[in-house]
Amino acid sequence: MRTLRIGTFSPSVVLGVATETGALGDAALAITQVPARSSPEQFTALLAGELDAVMTSPDNVLAYRFVADNPLGRTSDLRILAAVDRGLGLSLFAAPTVKDIDSLRGGVLAVDVPTSGFAFVAYELLARHGVRAGIDCEVIALGSTPRRAEALIEGRCTATVLNAGNDLRAEEGGCHRLSRAKELGPYAGTVLATTAEHEEEWLAALVRVIVETSARLASGDLHECASSITGKLMKLGDEDVRRYVQLLTDPEEGLVIDGRMDQEALDTLVRLRMRHHAGSAGLADALRRDPGLLDERFLPGSAS
Repeated sequence: MRTLRIGTFSPSVVLGVATETGALGDAALAITQVPARSSPEQFTALLAGELDAVMTSPDNVLAYRFVADNPLGRTSDLRILAAVDRGLGLSLFAAPTVKDIDSLRGGVLAVDVPTSGFAFVAYELLARHGVRAGIDCEVIALGSTPRRAEALIEGRCTATVLNAGNDLRAEEGGCHRLSRAKELGPYAGTVLATTAEHEEEWLAALVRVIVETSARLASGDLHECASSITGKLMKLGDEDVRRYVQLLTDPEEGLVIDGRMDQEALDTLVRLRMRHHAGSAGLADALRRDPGLLDERFLPGSAS
C-alpha cells in the first residue's frame, strides 16, 4: 500500500468516495488530502516533493509551467494528468449586504492571488458589467476558496469567486450569487497535476481511480456514498448536500467523465490569462511550442 499526499483547496468528494468504495484500496493506494492556504503554498510544496500531486485550477499549472512572472518567480516541468471537473458551480459572489454587481464599486474583491487561478474569472465577470478590478474595486489576496468563503460571510471582503460546496455555504450565510463562470464559455475548474519526476506506476493507478470514480458519480451512481461523503467533508445541510451531489452530474459544471481536458476549456483559460495578466502575453505561442502540458498517457484509451 502506498500513501499519497494530494494537495487540495477544497476537500475532494471524488477522492473521498474512491476511498469509501475501496477503489483506492484495490489499487494499493491510500490518500492524505493536504489543504492549501494558497496556490503559491501548494506549488511550493509540490516542487519541494512534500506533495505527490495536486488537485488545482489548471490556470495555476499554466502559470507555473509557462509564465516567468508568477508568484514563485520560476517555471517548472508541470503536467496536467487529468481534468477532474468543470468548475462545480464556480461563481462570482457578493457579501450579504451587496445585491448587484454595480454595488461592488468601491468594495473589496478577495482572490487567492491576484495573478493566477480563479482571479481571472472574477476580473472577467466584473468587466462584463463595467466594473474594473483594481480600479473600481480593491483586490486583496486572501488565499484558498474556503478561507475566502469565510471572509465573505463575515464581511471581510465584498466579493469573491467560490465553488465546490463553498458557494453553497456562502448562500446559506446570506451571500448572493451574481454570475457564473460557465457564462465565459467551456471551463475547467480542477485538474490533477504533478511534476515530471514522479513514478509512473502509482500515477497510472491514481488517474484510473479518479477517472473511473468520476464517471460513476457523473452518471448518478454512488448517490448514497456521495451524499454521505459530501456531508462529512463539506459540512453542508441535507438540502445543500442534495444540490452538490446533483451538480456532480451536470454536463456544463460537473465532473469530467473521461479525464480529458477539452480544447475549448483550455482556450478559455488561455484567453482569460492573456487578457488579465500582462506577463502572459506570449502564452498561446508558448503552448504551441511546448505540447507537454497535457500528459494523457494514463487516461482510459490512451496509448501508453
